[in-house]
Amino acid sequence: MNLYPPIRRLLFQFDPERAHHITLRLLGIAGTLPPVRKLLRTLFSTSSYDLPVNIFGLKFPNPVGLAAGYDKNGIGMHGLACLGFGHLELGTVTPEPQIGNPRPRIFRLPEDQALINRMGFPNAGAERLRRRLMKGRPEGVVLGVNIGKGMDTPLEEAEHDYISLMRSFYTLADYLAVNVSSPNTIGLRRLQARDHLEKLLSSLMHEKDALHHQTDREVPVLIKLAPDLSEEELRDAIQVISEAGLDGVIATNTTLSREGLRSPAQAEEGGLSGQPLHRLAIDRVEKISQLTDGRLPIIGVGGIYGPDGAKAFLDVGASLIQLYTGLVYLGPMIVKSILVGLHNSGS
Repeated sequence: MNLYPPIRRLLFQFDPERAHHITLRLLGIAGTLPPVRKLLRTLFSTSSYDLPVNIFGLKFPNPVGLAAGYDKNGIGMHGLACLGFGHLELGTVTPEPQIGNPRPRIFRLPEDQALINRMGFPNAGAERLRRRLMKGRPEGVVLGVNIGKGMDTPLEEAEHDYISLMRSFYTLADYLAVNVSSPNTIGLRRLQARDHLEKLLSSLMHEKDALHHQTDREVPVLIKLAPDLSEEELRDAIQVISEAGLDGVIATNTTLSREGLRSPAQAEEGGLSGQPLHRLAIDRVEKISQLTDGRLPIIGVGGIYGPDGAKAFLDVGASLIQLYTGLVYLGPMIVKSILVGLHNSGS
């Protein structure tokens, strides 16, 4: 029996950001209580349907992960790790704490099964997340940390923020994801242009080599791209990414497109996620796979609401997929539902 619909009706009575905060706090509390953790792992167990994935030197218990943005500060990570995910991506985290953009900044579009957000990377800063991870990482999942430029950092100095964050989390994360594609930090997406991207990735991979030698630990570095790049921009970005030697791509972030929406909230500024993004994100994954001859691992993100949506990403070249908006609308049983469907389909 799916208990989430009445819970969702209750949560949807609250402002979206408030509802999200309540959910994370409850997950955080649940994650600290061994009997509750055990109960959650029993309820959401996916061990019978796990489909292990080995990419960039890591073994993922299954291909379904939690996208960045859901748990920026690691508040609910121990509870989230009990819901069947194969990996969690925390963040986006910035070097210093920042409050992000003015509220309200998250909007539900129920007619479109979508969300619009213009958060602007609100988070408690690198040191807070670092301390939380040092106290104990969640068990049973691969852990990624998504890193981003501070709002007040000039674009020309962005590499310093990313390098600082790499140093903070290199020994604490299983992989790092470089976010240059949020539409809600002014100028950030310009980092995807060839000149900026070459300079940034050259610096980051040089730093990665240094950290590898210092720690004797190999930590994959991925980059998260926007769905709104033109074909030429995407081709340039993938060429730079491949030449720099990054370990993978996350495709995609939210979109600025409003094509086909019905909800009156479509007029809100920000990045759109959910079902309307699905086809566009799949197209970008397919193009990236073609541009790299399938040699660059891809994590597919965008509008996954069940096993068919997940399989669509895997069929065009994604090795892993991530959820966010589908989790908001369908609840935590979506993870098990996807894995059961993929298992039964032979994926």
